[in-house]
Amino acid sequence: MSAAESVFPQLEALLPHVQKPIQYVGGELNSTVKPWESADVRWALMYPDAYEVGLPNQGVMILYEVLNEREGVLAERTYSVWPDLEELMREHKVPQFTVDSHRPVGAFDVFGLSFSTELGYTNMLTALDLAGIPLESKDRTVDHPIVLAGGHAAFNPEPIAEFIDAAIIGDGEQAVLDMTEIIRTWKAEGRPGGREEVLLRLAKTGSVYIPGFYDVEYLPDGRIGRVVPNRSGVPWRVSKHTVMDLDEWPYPKQPLVPLAETVHERMSVEIFRGCTRGCRFCQAGMITRPVRERSITGIGEMVEKGLKATGFEEVGLLSLSSADHTEIGDIAKGLADRYTEDKVGLSLPSTRVDAFNVDLANELTRNGRRSGLTFAPEGGSERMRKVINKMVSEEDLIRTVSTAYGNGWRQVKLYFMCGLPTETDEDVLQIGDMAVKVIAEGRQVSGQNDIRCTVSIGGFVPKPHTPFQWAPQLSAEETDARLAKLRDKIRGDKKYGRSIGFRYHDGKPGIVEGLLSRGDRRIGSVIRAVYEDGGRFDGWREHFSYDRWMACAEKTLPGFGVDVAWYTTRERTYEEVLPWDHLDSGLDKDWLWEDWQDALDETEVEDCRWTPCFDCGVCPAMQTEIQVGPTGKKLLPLSVVK
Repeated sequence: MSAAESVFPQLEALLPHVQKPIQYVGGELNSTVKPWESADVRWALMYPDAYEVGLPNQGVMILYEVLNEREGVLAERTYSVWPDLEELMREHKVPQFTVDSHRPVGAFDVFGLSFSTELGYTNMLTALDLAGIPLESKDRTVDHPIVLAGGHAAFNPEPIAEFIDAAIIGDGEQAVLDMTEIIRTWKAEGRPGGREEVLLRLAKTGSVYIPGFYDVEYLPDGRIGRVVPNRSGVPWRVSKHTVMDLDEWPYPKQPLVPLAETVHERMSVEIFRGCTRGCRFCQAGMITRPVRERSITGIGEMVEKGLKATGFEEVGLLSLSSADHTEIGDIAKGLADRYTEDKVGLSLPSTRVDAFNVDLANELTRNGRRSGLTFAPEGGSERMRKVINKMVSEEDLIRTVSTAYGNGWRQVKLYFMCGLPTETDEDVLQIGDMAVKVIAEGRQVSGQNDIRCTVSIGGFVPKPHTPFQWAPQLSAEETDARLAKLRDKIRGDKKYGRSIGFRYHDGKPGIVEGLLSRGDRRIGSVIRAVYEDGGRFDGWREHFSYDRWMACAEKTLPGFGVDVAWYTTRERTYEEVLPWDHLDSGLDKDWLWEDWQDALDETEVEDCRWTPCFDCGVCPAMQTEIQVGPTGKKLLPLSVVK
């Protein structure tokens, strides 16, 4: 049997004994299977979570299609297997496999993992082990795949530095093609210099980070002294990739249609990338700058092709803040007009309070169902919203919600964070006051009592490449105590309490996420210990164990002279070398520090799309620019598409 033969015959015998076997069989509409021999570079792409979460992931779907369109390249997908199948695979010696052709992941040239959250790290180790790939990169040979990390968490890949061979930061479309050509050339030459040589060629481009080619030196107090290249020709800093013209990359053209139920049953189109609102907690907004809009006609074509290719009845218009697209009104109206008879619904993931208007909301719901509206004020008090640069006043929110309730909506969801820098109990208790005002306003304008408002609260986790990267994190105990006070306040309200839904996450997962998001290479020992102790699917509440993470940290970190609090609840100073300082997101570190000082002074900063530049550094550093409309075009054809 060749190394790349399908393991389906062995797998098939195990499927009757596991939950949801359908997720492992492949063959989805629009999936691609190429003959193994037709390719000289082969990629296994993984979203390290269950099929139902991983399949709809846009990043993996785009790269899958970009790679498979290339002559001589094949890409297949793999997802995390549930613990029930993992146990059987170990027992029957079935390796980690792709869902497309059930080939062993270990037979591919590149094993690329996309991390949108750090909580997928233990799932990566499970997949490596099941694939028969040594957990640590130093133990791999020329015959093992190059293990590559991408996605938002790859902007600080240091906690997984010993497990990965390479990381790509930023947009992946062009980056994976460039990487493919380097590997193809090296293979065609007979793989000279082995694994070391191909990694060196990737490193010398300046745009693929190879952790093994950098040494980290520590100071006696545990902080990082410096990060230095240990090979000649390896750059001191690695830059992020930015795709400038989204219309040149209209992917996915053939979105995958899942076989099993997934978290999103819709076709999605990314309408722009980047955000310059400057919310200080938001890593996605900071690392994806500048704003690059897809044209209205480009969006129209993608929607039309995607619907034809999938048969979905809902289109999600994706971006970090979709209502900010300069032509969002025309886009929504044009699409609603075009698909009136087909009853295709449109959705925006969440709507900014100050970008919401009824016309837009009515267009979005014209052909679909009128579901609840979601708004994210993030901070409970006016003061907190200044700290985080979320420029939404309480009047704005009440006015917007009043408009929605007055126009027939019955349910509004508000999203907040707890544990933001400088926050007090009083700031969080004001969330309750705001919810009461929302319900009171809704009852008044609608004349109805069946008005609902759901308050959803997440714990704040400071992230790399944001102004809050220096901030102390609130401990799990303090977070829980603060939320308990808010819960008691809402429940105690006899007049409105019953109309307010309250959902919150306890503070524990946030501490683990904080440990992983701002960790350095020493955290790898914790991740490995958790994995060896059975840690899997840490993003799932029923599988997550805070006690396991803390026990493993207490076992491994004291040897380095640090602890969990050192990584999470400690405030950093300007002088400190941060673990990700050698990875260049284009943002000027001094600009980030000034923005952090502005936060402490409660000073707001405007959106640079509509005001002069604030010198964040991205455009000159990355040779990019903000790209916004309007194009002045309308969606054609205006006739209804049959």
